[in-house]
Order: sequence, then structure tokens, then C-alpha cells
Amino acid sequence: MLKLIKSIFKKKQQPLEDSNPESDYNRNLLRTKILKYLQELEHEKTIIEEQKSVLTYLLNNPLQIFPYHFNSKYNEEDVEVFTDAETGLSYVLLDDKKLFFKRGLTKQAIQHMHNFLLKEQDPASPHRYLTHEFNIEQNDVIVDVGSAEGNFALQNIDKAKKIYLFETNPDWIEALEATFKPWSDKIEIINKFVSDKDDVHNITLDTFCKEMGKIDFLKIDVDGAEQQLLDGSKNTLASQVAKLAICTYHLQDDEITFDNILKDNAFKTSYSNGYMIFIYDNLQPPYIRRGLIRAIKTA
Repeated sequence: MLKLIKSIFKKKQQPLEDSNPESDYNRNLLRTKILKYLQELEHEKTIIEEQKSVLTYLLNNPLQIFPYHFNSKYNEEDVEVFTDAETGLSYVLLDDKKLFFKRGLTKQAIQHMHNFLLKEQDPASPHRYLTHEFNIEQNDVIVDVGSAEGNFALQNIDKAKKIYLFETNPDWIEALEATFKPWSDKIEIINKFVSDKDDVHNITLDTFCKEMGKIDFLKIDVDGAEQQLLDGSKNTLASQVAKLAICTYHLQDDEITFDNILKDNAFKTSYSNGYMIFIYDNLQPPYIRRGLIRAIKTA
């Protein structure tokens, strides 16, 4: 599973434009399959408005992970990359705060990665974690599982009382430490995978919460290992979490499976708006997937 996670993560960082004829052919073939599927729904008059918007986009545009017009707002070349004189690490500015990247990445790679992060959190994106109604509150305790570059935590650092980041890659830990140096009293970086077992490299949320206590906001994006995380979080989900956002696009049935688990634990759930086309999985009908679930504890 860890090899799978690393493989998917590497693929997600690669620009769609940097492709070979074979991958271009595969994407065009996938686009054709999705169009045919959605057009059949339209013909049968069973298509819903959100599916129809994907159909309209794909009829006139190439395949995109986010099949929406907000893509055109973002240009990689507009991303300014700086170098920190003290550490030698590269960084970009996010809400006027320095977001550092791990060593060894080219300027172009950083531009692509950050541009993709901006798309992910566009107000119209199906991958957007927060809304005006579903938000971080002042003095919240946040647990960010799958912190990656740390952009979610950085954008909410001023409100948070404490943020726990889970990261195991030493190169990214260095970057995260640089990013959050001005808020070192608020940040704790934990060098473990969050999973369904406790050992040298893994920890369950149930074990973590025994020591840490209640979580005001839990964010989960672990590239396909969400089910294992939930399996190790039964007590946590029952009584320790007020709000959570969990990604549902990595695997075919995640959106339904996770929705049922959360409802069984007295969460009121809602999907983010729209759909994603996660081209790095072996997509099958219905091809398009919900980006994430937002959940609020009701009892």
C-alpha cells in the first residue's frame, strides 16, 4: 500500500501537458468513454445538473482532473518561486506567508505543484475543503493527515490553537519545519503514517487521541489509504471529532463507503460541489467521482 501511495503522489505532481503519445491516446480514449456514458444518461433523462456541467465542459475541452472552467484562471508561469537565503530552500507566497518546498525540485516542478494546489482549493473546486458554512473556527485544534506541502495548515494557522501535521518524508519534514517556524508553538509534526495499526512507523487515530484529546477539525487526504485510517479511528469518530473533511476520489466506492461510516457515527454529511476525474486510477463507470465529504458531528 505504501508503494501505491507514493506512486500516486508522484503522478499527481506531473503536469498533464508533459505526456507522451501513448498517454495522450489513453486520455483521449478515457474522455470518449466518459462522454459516451454521460450522453447515455442525458438520453435516458437520468443525468443530474452536476453531471451535465461535466458533459458540457468535456464536449469543448480536453480531459482535466477538475473538469471545469476555473482551470483557466491559473497559469503555472504566474507562480513566483523564491529562494530563502538562510536555508537555501525554495518557497512561494501563499496569503503573504512563505510556503517552502523540499530540496531538489526544479522551479518548473514547484510552479506546477503550487498551481495545482491553487486549483484544488479554488472556491468552485470539488477538492475544496472549506466553505463559509463549513470552516475553521477561532482556537480550533486541527489534525491534518496527509499534510503534503502544508498549504491547508498554513492558510488556517492564524485561527488555529494547535495543528498536528502527519508527515514521514524527511525532505518534506524539513520544508514543513521551515514553513511553520514562525508558529512553532502551534505546530507539531508527527513522523508516522496514520493507519489501522500501531507500530514503529504507524499510529492509529484512536491511539493518538488517547493522549491528545478531542479534535475540532480533522482533514484526511492520504492518497487511497483513507479506509485503513478510518478502520483505526472507530473510537475517535464515535466521540472525539467535531468536524472532518475526507477525500473520496482515490478509489471507486469511497464516497458511498465513507458516507455510510460517517452517518453511522452521527455525522451530518455533504459532498463538495461537482466531480473529479482521477485519471491516475483505472477508472470504470461512472468515471467521475465526488471530491470529498464534509461532515459535522450532530450528537
